[in-house]
Amino acid sequence: MKKFFKRLLKRLYVKWELNMRYRVFNHLEVMDDTKKTSLSICRRLINHDNSKFLIAPLSGKRYIKNEEVDLFIIIYDNHLSITNHVYHYDVVLNQREIDKINHMYDNKTEHIRQQFENEIMGQIHNSLKSIHEKLLKKP
Repeated sequence: MKKFFKRLLKRLYVKWELNMRYRVFNHLEVMDDTKKTSLSICRRLINHDNSKFLIAPLSGKRYIKNEEVDLFIIIYDNHLSITNHVYHYDVVLNQREIDKINHMYDNKTEHIRQQFENEIMGQIHNSLKSIHEKLLKKP
């Protein structure tokens, strides 16, 4: 029972810390149309089928490239840079919004990684079956 209450207190503390982190950095900031539009563009590009994703582990930057709509997005720190051949927007977001975008980006790349891994493992399984069949056929 003691363990239960200790764990409950830890969980409540973590929730409180997360809530306070967003409150401290966001002083009732109202999102303007530019930020809303840029976040919407980023979300749609993450979910677009033809988008390509790249992560730079040392700098922590996340890149999204889509040749079909001719857009290039860089997500770093609290910035969202949207680039085209004609224009470039650099939008500063609050911590909560950048966390949401990073989470969405990470989930998408994890989903792509899982599909890639399943494809690789499927090929390996078929190869093992063909090797096994070849061994069974030879006397």
